[in-house]
Amino acid sequence: MKALVTGARGFVGTHLMAHLQASGDDAVATDRTIDDLDILDAPALLQLFRKVQPEVVYHLAGAADVGGSWDTPGATFRANAEGTLNVLWAARETGVERVLAVGSADVYGKVTPEDLPLTEESPLRPVSPYAASKVASDAIAFQAFLGHGQQVVRTRPFNHLGPGQSDRFVAPALAARVAANERSGEGVLKAGNLSPQRDFTDVRDVVRAYRLMIEKGTSGQVYNVCSGKAVAISDLAEQLISMATVPMRLEADPDLQRPVDIPVLRGDASRLRADTGWEPQIPLATTLADLLDDCRRRLDGGA
Repeated sequence: MKALVTGARGFVGTHLMAHLQASGDDAVATDRTIDDLDILDAPALLQLFRKVQPEVVYHLAGAADVGGSWDTPGATFRANAEGTLNVLWAARETGVERVLAVGSADVYGKVTPEDLPLTEESPLRPVSPYAASKVASDAIAFQAFLGHGQQVVRTRPFNHLGPGQSDRFVAPALAARVAANERSGEGVLKAGNLSPQRDFTDVRDVVRAYRLMIEKGTSGQVYNVCSGKAVAISDLAEQLISMATVPMRLEADPDLQRPVDIPVLRGDASRLRADTGWEPQIPLATTLADLLDDCRRRLDGGA
C-alpha cells in the first residue's frame, strides 16, 4: 500500500512512518521540515499528490499547540480547517482511495462525570480555539464523504504519549525532571496539578489504530482512540519515581499549577474495537519506562 503521511516529522508522524514501513507499506513523508510544503498552499499540495500518487493518505499536519491557539486563533483555524480542506481536495483530484483525517478528543470540550465515558455520539463543546478548529476540520472531512462520496475515515484520539514527545506535555515533562534529578541527585520531583485524570494510550498503539482504520474502518465514520481508563497525573508521577535510579519524592509546586476545568476525561473505543479488532497492547508502565529512557538519552545528547 502506497501511503502519504502529512505532518510526518511530528511526534505521532514519526511513529506512524516507522509502523507503516515495518508493515511493508511504501510510505512517503511530507512535512514543512522535509520539503517546506505548506498545506495551505493548495497548488503545491496538488503537485505533490500528483508526483507521489498515493493510494491512501494519513493527514496529521496542522496546528497542534492548544495553549498557543488562544494567541493565534486565525492561524490555528486556517491550518486545521483549511489545511484539511486542501488535503481532501488534492486527494479527490488525484484518485486517492482513502484518507484518514486525524482529529482530537479536545472537540468534546467541557464534560461532567455524568458524561463519561465519552463516545463518538457525545456532544461537541469545544473550549479552546484549537478545539474549535478541530470541530471544523472534522465537519469538513464528513462533508467530503457526504457531498463528494469520498472515502474518508475520521478519528478522535485522546491523550497519547511515548518516546519523542515534547516536554510541553505532562508525562514527558515529569520524565524529564526525573532524568534531570538522577543527574543532580535532587530528591524532590516538583509537579503541577496532580489530581486530573486522563485517558492515556501509547503512541505506538495509536498509530496501529490509524493503519487499521485505513484498512478496516468504515468510510464516513468517526472513531475514538483511547484506553477507556482514567489515570491520575499523580499516578504517572509516582510510577516514574519508582523507576528512578535515585530516591526522590513528589512535591506539588504552586508555580507549576494551572487551572483545571476538567477533572476527569475517559473515552470509549468500542466502535474502533468492533470495526477493526484494535486493542491497546502496550502497558502504561512500559510506555513510561520507554519515555524515561528517552529523556535520559536526550540528556546524554542523543536524538
